[in-house]
Amino acid sequence: MAEAYIVDAVRTAGGRRDGALKDWHPVDLGAAVLNALVDRTGVDPAALDDVIVGCVSQIGEQSCHVGRNMVLASKLPDSVPAVTIDRQCGSSQQSVHFAAQAIMSGTQDLVIAAGVESMTRVPMGTTVFLALQAGIGTGPWPKSVQKRFGVTEFTQFRGAEMMAKKYRLSRKKLDAFALESHRKAAAATQAGAFDNEIVQIGDHRSDEGIRYDASLEGLAGLKTLVPDGVITAGNASQICDGAAAVLIASEAAVKQHRLTPLARIDQLTVTAGDPVIMLDEPIRATAVALEKAGRTIADIDLYEVNEAFAPVPLAWLQQVGADPDRLNVYGGAIALGHPLGASGAKLMATLVHALRSRGGRFGLQTMCEGGGIANVTIIERLS
Repeated sequence: MAEAYIVDAVRTAGGRRDGALKDWHPVDLGAAVLNALVDRTGVDPAALDDVIVGCVSQIGEQSCHVGRNMVLASKLPDSVPAVTIDRQCGSSQQSVHFAAQAIMSGTQDLVIAAGVESMTRVPMGTTVFLALQAGIGTGPWPKSVQKRFGVTEFTQFRGAEMMAKKYRLSRKKLDAFALESHRKAAAATQAGAFDNEIVQIGDHRSDEGIRYDASLEGLAGLKTLVPDGVITAGNASQICDGAAAVLIASEAAVKQHRLTPLARIDQLTVTAGDPVIMLDEPIRATAVALEKAGRTIADIDLYEVNEAFAPVPLAWLQQVGADPDRLNVYGGAIALGHPLGASGAKLMATLVHALRSRGGRFGLQTMCEGGGIANVTIIERLS
């Protein structure tokens, strides 16, 4: 099978809700990372075969095919096609998978995988509650699904509480992990670790969600989301505005356009499981991906496990037997934010550049997703 190569990967710095990116239309935000990839790599934009864009809340400013609209707002010619996909929080990680698969199949040579989400301008849940308020339909889950799984709705917040209980993760342990996320993100920012991946948007170049003064006392004082629960706003991912993009190329395109790949796609996996607990599928998906790749977790130098809620990476560490010193080394979504459809490409940008700066060879990225789905991507650094 043909190889697929990551040529470059970029992201915006995360914007807090009503923060630095609040005035940016998500289409323009997405166009900015497309333009940055073209500028940084020098590739002829007319040579692009496709743009695959992940986005979760496809309504309002993110409706009517946000991926195509990003192309139209960018410097890419209108001859470049695009598609918009939704695999919930893993949408743009799936964009990377679809782009790589197109190249591995030999049907395309140059594809951008991207994602965008303005959670300020298009709030999470808008696609559901606006329809219900307008009297359109009865919601996404029919009685047949509700009866099958014994719930009236599928909620990540319930899933996070279920995970904490299942894996015996205390509030104290969750808060300690959250504090470490902020500390690592703060140290990485101050050391310039994100400089090679962040695209400046106006004057915005630093992740806004990092709390440099975070403390265990402060985290412990936050109210839990449900009575007698352990999940708080402090040990969950932050609402975030952002966009990210990855240029993926075939060997022929690398030679033709004189590109220097940063990494090679080593393994692509997606699995699905229990949609009620929902968030622990990355554990099984990682085992499947490692087996298919013929590797063990000890072979992997860095891991990016999305910090949707602190129980997710903590349970993953516990069950996979991974080295905590290799996990989210620059912090994660608890500190840096989780811009839903953009997070997959965002984590890939961080993983690629972290492997390069730290001299690692293999990196693994995984994401818990709505409906009990998980993507796993393994990459090998080349330069």
